[in-house]
Order: sequence, then structure tokens, then C-alpha cells
Amino acid sequence: MCEFRSPVPTLDNVTVDIMVVLGTTSMPVHQVMRLSRGAIIELDAGEQDEVRILANNLPIASGVVQVNRNRIAVEVKQMLPRSADHR
Repeated sequence: MCEFRSPVPTLDNVTVDIMVVLGTTSMPVHQVMRLSRGAIIELDAGEQDEVRILANNLPIASGVVQVNRNRIAVEVKQMLPRSADHR
């Protein structure tokens, strides 16, 4: 019996943190310290604006938010070019 082993390790167990940035805001620290459950933070974006998609804190794509009943998803619209130092 011959067993084949790939010379390249598999990526099955690699974890990538995906983050979607809906918008940003700035506020003084004293306001942040007073935030409590139910607080509303206004962002600099509207519901139709594109969102940024990050992988391990690096921008990789842009997309739009999709809402279907009580489910929220992000549709990828454009993959961003990778810089030479992150290839």
C-alpha cells in the first residue's frame, strides 16, 4: 500500500479573524466610560454605504450589508489588491 503525503501542509486548521467595519466615529474617553447597555453610537456611514472587510486586521475587500428577515450578511463586491509585503 502506498500512502501519498503532500509536501505542502494543509490549511484546514488555519484560523483567520474576519471583521466587517460598518463605520467609524470619534468620542472623548469620558463619553466612552459612560457608555452602558443600550447606548447608541452614531457612525459616519449610512445603511447603503460600502463596508470594509478585514482579515487579521488587513483590508481585503469591500462589500454591502444584506438584511434578510433577522439575518445579516455581507456581500463581497470588490477584492482589494494586495500589497507586495502582504503576499
